[in-house]
Amino acid sequence: MNQGKRLNTNVPRNFYVTSACINCDQCRQIAPHTFSEVTNLSAVTNQPNEYHEVIKAFYALISCPTGAIGSEQKDGLSTAIQDFPLPIIDNIFYCGFTSRHSWGASSYLILHPEGNWLIDSPRWSPQLVKRIEEMGGIKYIFLTRQDDVADANKYAKRFQSERFIHALEKGSQPDAEHVIQGMHSIQWHPDYKFIMVPGHTKGHMVLLYRNKYLFSGDHLAWDNERNGLSALRDVCWFSWKAQAESMERLAEEKFEWILPGHGNRVFLSQLEMKNAMVKLIEEMKS
Repeated sequence: MNQGKRLNTNVPRNFYVTSACINCDQCRQIAPHTFSEVTNLSAVTNQPNEYHEVIKAFYALISCPTGAIGSEQKDGLSTAIQDFPLPIIDNIFYCGFTSRHSWGASSYLILHPEGNWLIDSPRWSPQLVKRIEEMGGIKYIFLTRQDDVADANKYAKRFQSERFIHALEKGSQPDAEHVIQGMHSIQWHPDYKFIMVPGHTKGHMVLLYRNKYLFSGDHLAWDNERNGLSALRDVCWFSWKAQAESMERLAEEKFEWILPGHGNRVFLSQLEMKNAMVKLIEEMKS
């Protein structure tokens, strides 16, 4: 159900954004044709007409953490709900259904023959739970940091999942099954490497999957406006110096995809990624 007042920055007709918007950017990432930033909030600047545009607008509506997106007509909404989690690449999916408690952070599902992984958590949704159940459930939940745990405890209870979180972040999940200590990387499984990246928070971790996909939390993302990588300095809560040092260590790893909690996803070749990381580190240290 929508909350707040319909913003006058929306163009007329079906889809609209209300004053409940927290400018998390999810809708602009999902449906950039429809949504834009106007005076520090999202707004509908182009009404979708084609079917694929309408469905993406509904994906944004479903994913909004505060229910700030509305539509006068609901045709297509039920279909859009059934599409979640949305495929990204290979066996990796975007969960949608973001939470106000994590300021609209993205979460992801990896389908794996030895058990599926949830990276960070969406808000609790019976529809999403049903779909994940059909996809094999959740064996592990990897939590990059304390601010984006959302409803991880509910998903863990429902699927009997084992949660991973760093000891310095465990206040948000005090009963987590696996509490990671220290600052050394851990090769938990041939496919999964836990990398400690203090900076955004003191115990921030990222997950490197198959030396190709980096689930980066709030440590690293792509910035469309600057056409480059970003370390999200405005939301660095612990230490920018520590985050720069963490970035240097991370640059030694091989990966091609960045899948962040906040910010845009990106694919670059290993060489392009290496060069982009070097450029970012230089900027962070300047």
